[in-house]
Amino acid sequence: MTPRRVLITDYAWPDLETERAVLGAAGVELVVAGSGHPDELARLAVDVDAILTCFAKVSAEVLEAATRCRTVARYGVGVDNIDVQRATDLGMVVSNVPVYCVDEVADSALLGILALARRLLPLTRDVSAGGWGRGVPGTGTRLRGKVLGLVGLGAIGGALAARAQALGLEVVAFDLSGQVPAGGRSVGSLDELFELADVVSLHVPLTERTHHLIGAAQLAAMKPTAWLINTARGPLVDTVALVDALEHEQIAGAALDVTDPEPLPPDHPLRTRDDVVLTPHTAFSSDGSLAELARKAATNVVDVLQGREPATVVNREVLGSPALRSRLERR
Repeated sequence: MTPRRVLITDYAWPDLETERAVLGAAGVELVVAGSGHPDELARLAVDVDAILTCFAKVSAEVLEAATRCRTVARYGVGVDNIDVQRATDLGMVVSNVPVYCVDEVADSALLGILALARRLLPLTRDVSAGGWGRGVPGTGTRLRGKVLGLVGLGAIGGALAARAQALGLEVVAFDLSGQVPAGGRSVGSLDELFELADVVSLHVPLTERTHHLIGAAQLAAMKPTAWLINTARGPLVDTVALVDALEHEQIAGAALDVTDPEPLPPDHPLRTRDDVVLTPHTAFSSDGSLAELARKAATNVVDVLQGREPATVVNREVLGSPALRSRLERR
């Protein structure tokens, strides 16, 4: 029998030792893509039983080429880089890893808030240029008593709320499921949140509904002293509208670990502003989180290949479907 194989489209850590250990113990071979270009992925997908993906686009064309594939596993929470509907139609189980970097992303969001409050960028840039901060206009911002507005209250939003409260911030949240932050309160609309918040932090997945959730109208509704924090997905924010809002002082600053496009062009105006803290989509990353992510994603693959339901199924409607049964019987 042909050995089972998994295509790894891309990864954002030094090596694949964890994956090799988990998958190798189950007799699964690794096929590692080079460029991650769609044509390469479609070619390599032809004779694999599973696909593991981080940021690369797993399009309908790639999925249709993968005639043996039973499952697509995402390294991470969001699955906006996978054509989930086409995978479902074809009978492939799509899984993700929703809990692995809660502390890291909450810490990164808090770091953005602190960097803006303490004016880290203009001060460190001045010192690096030979100054000592005396020529840098403005002062820092006291956080105690300010209001943090959370858009979405999953695990990361809740973890950020606890951190912010320890610094004396009040917490309000808008969450469609109606969750209330511990020690804080919920609001009934985004408009109400924008009216109250001194800091707006985004913690929702990217979907058709949330694409450009923050646009010109939303930015104009925020306080002129407010900051926007995004550690979730770049396209939640209309980048053109954000640049315009900053230039016209409709808001006071932003901290972004994710952008749209990603990466930003080298000459993009957000790269050089003192009121914008940019990091390169690394909020999820730490020695502990990456090891956990690799292990859980690889285990999801093994579970499907060995006939078990993985821990986290994105498209539960595929379970028991004729299309999935056909793929299982084809082996």
